[in-house]
Amino acid sequence: MFTQTLAFTTGTTAVGLADDLSKGLVDRFRSLPMARSAVLLGRTVADWIQNLLVLAIMALCGVAVGWRIHNGFPKAVLAFALLMLFAYAMSWIGALIGLSVSTPETANTAGFIWLFPVTFVSNAFVPTTSLPGWLQPIAEWNPISSTVLALRQLFGNPTGYAPGAIPDVFPMREPVLVSFLWSLVILAVFVPLSVRKYRSVSA
Repeated sequence: MFTQTLAFTTGTTAVGLADDLSKGLVDRFRSLPMARSAVLLGRTVADWIQNLLVLAIMALCGVAVGWRIHNGFPKAVLAFALLMLFAYAMSWIGALIGLSVSTPETANTAGFIWLFPVTFVSNAFVPTTSLPGWLQPIAEWNPISSTVLALRQLFGNPTGYAPGAIPDVFPMREPVLVSFLWSLVILAVFVPLSVRKYRSVSA
């Protein structure tokens, strides 16, 4: 639930940027002596801070209904840090979407609709081993699957797989590392794409 909820905040960034564009706020920023990337950085950092609040509320609610962390404080901190890095990376996908559409309404649709199959074709709700054979490799290499499994292992929660049944593939063997790498790859791809798109729409 942590991973799914924070992944879906991609839509928040998309709608926010599309709204800024439609209201002419970006045009006002253009007149200021500031780097063009600063607008995107400000938006994504603001959304990241909002995500911290969302995560804190979810964690407190989880504790209230019986969820517990079993692997100690250091691993819990690592889990939350990994989750927030993933959320920040996803917000840059939202930034590109928001800059690529014409209205906030379109951004709302485009920012969310692709996340449903990505989320459901993962181990967030069912083990990947229960999926059709041709779909299992896609689910196992899904960044949401790596992040979900990494959090479950770091928190010491059930993984969703029977003992010894976790697939013997790299993303499932090393979910913490792969989740971290996925976040870096997403940032490396979507930060420059978003900045380039912002320059073209504000030129």
